[in-house]
Amino acid sequence: MNLGVNIDHIATIREIRKAISPEPVFAALLCESAGADSIVVHLREDRRHIKERDLYLLKKVVRSKLNLEMSTAADVVRVACEVCPDQATLVPERRQELTTEGGLDVVRNSKKIAQAIKRLRKHNIVISLFIDPLRDQIDASLKLAVKMIELHTGKYCGAATPAAKRARLSELVKAAKYAHNKGMIVNAGHGLDYYNVEPIARISQIQELNIGYSIVCRAALVGLERAVREMKELIK
Repeated sequence: MNLGVNIDHIATIREIRKAISPEPVFAALLCESAGADSIVVHLREDRRHIKERDLYLLKKVVRSKLNLEMSTAADVVRVACEVCPDQATLVPERRQELTTEGGLDVVRNSKKIAQAIKRLRKHNIVISLFIDPLRDQIDASLKLAVKMIELHTGKYCGAATPAAKRARLSELVKAAKYAHNKGMIVNAGHGLDYYNVEPIARISQIQELNIGYSIVCRAALVGLERAVREMKELIK
């Protein structure tokens, strides 16, 4: 199973002081040297952490895969078309949220999503949709001819009881199998850490896990390369 490392919060540390360090591009190089299979960043509409400059630098140095998380906002789509990351993962976004709170509602917003996809595909960017583990969202993604999805694991990670966690895990297993049987590439992420990742890593239909916050937190104590290697070992 592959590991995509989200380095947004390296930029968050930088933005606390409005300083020039730490540089996300250096973090990306360390992550790759430690075994990361892709580098993930989210260019938010309010540019709260990752900036356009970061994207241009990352495009030049990332040798694995650059996965850009993004909304369907016109200015963000424009930047994506200029930078041309290897992959664009469309996610929902609200200005007030601390982090992404749920999956993209492809059923209700298919027209707007389709417009963004059309523009991105002109630049040969692979499209993934970040969705909740629900059949109607998977089917709506298929209608847009999307071949890759990322299942939102936040509800599983935030489950308050063992029973609730088992139920959420079951939802993810069923969704992964359903999408895989439809010919889709299935990834997953959000809220995964060193204590809850193994059951998700055992879902054979999932190809890649995208993890950020917990790795950056761990890195503050043990260093970024070790934090990435430890997560990579867990998902093996």
